[in-house]
Amino acid sequence: MPEITITRQPGAWATIRDALAGSHHGVYTDGSIDRAIVLLAVPMVLELVLESVFAVVDVFFVARVGSDSVATVGLTESMLTVVYAVAIGLSMGTTAVVARRIGEGDRDGAARTAVQAIVLGILVAIPLGVFGASFAPRLLAVMGAGGDVLAHASYARVVFGCNVVILQLFLINAVFRGAGDAAIAMRVLWIANAFNICLDPCFIFGLGPFPRLGVTGAAVATTTGRGIGVAVQLWLLSRRDGRITIRRRHLRIEPTVMINMLRISGTAIVQMLIGTTSWIGVMRIVASFGSVAVAAATIAVRILLFVLMPSWGLSNAAATLVGQNLGAGKPDRAEASVWRTSAYNAGVLGVLAVVFVAFAAPIVALFTDDPAVAPMATTALRIWSGGFPFYAVGYVLTQAFNGAGDTATPTLINLGCFWCFEIPLAYVLAGPLGFGPAGVFWAGAIGLGSLSIVSAWLFRRGTWKTTRV
Repeated sequence: MPEITITRQPGAWATIRDALAGSHHGVYTDGSIDRAIVLLAVPMVLELVLESVFAVVDVFFVARVGSDSVATVGLTESMLTVVYAVAIGLSMGTTAVVARRIGEGDRDGAARTAVQAIVLGILVAIPLGVFGASFAPRLLAVMGAGGDVLAHASYARVVFGCNVVILQLFLINAVFRGAGDAAIAMRVLWIANAFNICLDPCFIFGLGPFPRLGVTGAAVATTTGRGIGVAVQLWLLSRRDGRITIRRRHLRIEPTVMINMLRISGTAIVQMLIGTTSWIGVMRIVASFGSVAVAAATIAVRILLFVLMPSWGLSNAAATLVGQNLGAGKPDRAEASVWRTSAYNAGVLGVLAVVFVAFAAPIVALFTDDPAVAPMATTALRIWSGGFPFYAVGYVLTQAFNGAGDTATPTLINLGCFWCFEIPLAYVLAGPLGFGPAGVFWAGAIGLGSLSIVSAWLFRRGTWKTTRV
């Protein structure tokens, strides 16, 4: 009688330990889907939490300077969403192509893709940096900034002028994620945030030998922390024992690979620009109600960005699973991974929605005690939190399209749900119907619900399974 060997799956805690240690081989085309989701999502969640810590830490310390300083950070960050859009769009294309090459077993092709992504990031960062640094005060004025906010325009100059570190941090971590090595991306953010947290109060308040730079010090500290993170990333890519190793033969521009990257990433950039510039439009409507409304919205958004990290981490895990499994010729496993991830995401954000609706006021109190700002920020937090479960499903599905290389579909979804629906609704609710800033907040929650419904309908059609990368 032949001997039967039973392979036991590691328990939940063992899987989490493996995820944090990065001990998995990085290919997720076989085995338990649940385990694959955890191995990818845990470090991706922590990576994104740490990325959001940059903004949360800045607001935490800058809030001690004054509401005008917080408004400066908020308006600058709302404009910086254009840079984030480009960075995330390029990252989507990078992750999709790298994951597909890994699923096909072509690690050399993955390394070549990584080099082209880095070059693209540098080429894009130069004009963005020159334009943003040169016209920072005018851009703030267009966003409705008053004289007190414009006095801190140097914050925007530093952030825009050094945007190359933002782009590279996103892009190189996208390479690691596509290769299934999310733990490395997480560790890079640990290092970058450690420097940011230490340097923020030093440069803002002039502690010890550091100059007192006020709100500009937050920009200097954050840029320095991110720059150190990029240096670590480049060192990791040069190691010969990495899952993706860049060697001298890869250090050249390859037109074929570059064009393929631009084809996918170009649409993804447009997709993100549609989504993030819609936020600029929303903040412009909020700014019409004054600095207090801007400060309130900024604080609420910073808190939400922090707690939404589990959702985005799970969504990025779905993108990697889709890319690798399509590369391995397993579209059904790719689809099953997406629906499973959507269920987990809805459960996590459903619990968080209840918590944030119930405890919005004490949570906001951790960031501000301004009697004018706190109540409005509390209202924003409660309303936006109500849309969490819808957002959970919608974001996983749109990232699944991106992971397949079908960046055109979510681009159209963003255009319809945000620009054609959310912004007009925000204007009507805030102005003609008289809801004020609360009308803008309600429009955001409703817009997220529409995103989920449309994404689910299009995903079930299955055309994304035949996308060529």
